[in-house]
Amino acid sequence: MTGLEIVGIGFAVLLVLLAFRIPIGVAMLLVGLVGYSIIAGINPLLSFLKTEMFYRFNTFELSVIPLFVLMGQFAAKAGLSQALFRAAYLWIGHYRGGVAMAAVGGCAGFGAVAGSSLATAATMGQVALPELRRYNYSGSLATGALAAGGTLGILIPPSVVLIIYAIIVEANIVTLFQAAFLPGIIAALGYILTIAIIVRIRPDSGPAADRASRAEKRAALLEIWPVLLIFLLVMGGIYLGVFTPTEGAGVGVVGTFLIAVTRGGMGMADFKDALIGSANTTALIFLILLGAAIFNAFLGFSRLPIAAATFFKESGFPPMMVLLAMVALFIVLGFVMDSLSMILLTVPIFWPIIAVLDFGLQPDDLQLWFGIIALIVVEMGLITPPVGLNVFIINTMAKDVPMIETFKGIMPFILSDTVRVALLIFFPWIKLVVPRLLATE
Repeated sequence: MTGLEIVGIGFAVLLVLLAFRIPIGVAMLLVGLVGYSIIAGINPLLSFLKTEMFYRFNTFELSVIPLFVLMGQFAAKAGLSQALFRAAYLWIGHYRGGVAMAAVGGCAGFGAVAGSSLATAATMGQVALPELRRYNYSGSLATGALAAGGTLGILIPPSVVLIIYAIIVEANIVTLFQAAFLPGIIAALGYILTIAIIVRIRPDSGPAADRASRAEKRAALLEIWPVLLIFLLVMGGIYLGVFTPTEGAGVGVVGTFLIAVTRGGMGMADFKDALIGSANTTALIFLILLGAAIFNAFLGFSRLPIAAATFFKESGFPPMMVLLAMVALFIVLGFVMDSLSMILLTVPIFWPIIAVLDFGLQPDDLQLWFGIIALIVVEMGLITPPVGLNVFIINTMAKDVPMIETFKGIMPFILSDTVRVALLIFFPWIKLVVPRLLATE
């Protein structure tokens, strides 16, 4: 049996394990261990394991992950999500569909300090759902907007998934953060435009809220200054080269901690919850990282990445056709996997293929271009059926909304994502604007 045949069986077993709801990190670890031992033998596997765990988790860049996760925990304890939603709600809530638009705006703002899609969806869902119910928003629009808005947590930097991608392809994390900024803004505006179209077609799905006074609007803006301060301090410092990503994350943790204590009234119990929550999330991410490392080593021994890159380079297929096939596979994998798992599983195979094809971009620009496209497409997996983790989180909170209604509500936002992916594929300069502007300063 050839290595490629063993890999084919390994992928099939992996999908079966996922169908039985085995955690993705454990599934990749088991398949990788067995596949590696079949191809290379037990002794080489043991030799690999004795160094891999130390090497894998001794990477300095990984230290930024628990810091950004903890920053998101403190931001939630500080009540920043409520302040963001209230400010957006008071400014645009009096428009038709405005409360749902405010929820998307709140997700974008919270995502700028949280770095996690699931955390953004869960936190903003708790804040916005009561207001959406109070103004009789349809269940499909309310839950669909929140599930889609939650995906902004991994697109607007800081983004844990983008950090992992940078480590895999050895790209510059700071430049990737810069490249993701404008697509993140486009994503938020696309969702808001989608809501505007929905309420024009079905006016009763998103009634207008009460108009706020100027004094209330000014007061609401004053309430969100901590978010602006943290974002400008952390991301501004990283973008401008004042901090490394790890240093910036450390500054962000200290800043959100002080805000949580002074503004949110965080006590010892909340502090303990934040630490435990961060530890649990980090442990889960690192388990997936370990499983992916073993699984990808198994793929490496099978020579699948090299064989695939050689095949596509010599096939004569147009590079854009190859990229679109990868996008389609990302979307299919999104039916059963979370975003981090998809990046870890596919990028070690896809990136060598992309790197040898001619897209008319310099190698560094190609890393940015492909990375942002991959990030956006795996983000779509968080809201596509039948899994859609964000959809399940929001639907669990909105117990009176049938799951089928939530999936119906998410469809217009998936269409918005599709349009955005097409724009970013065919107009690469959109992702390169911010990095090039900052590089010239």
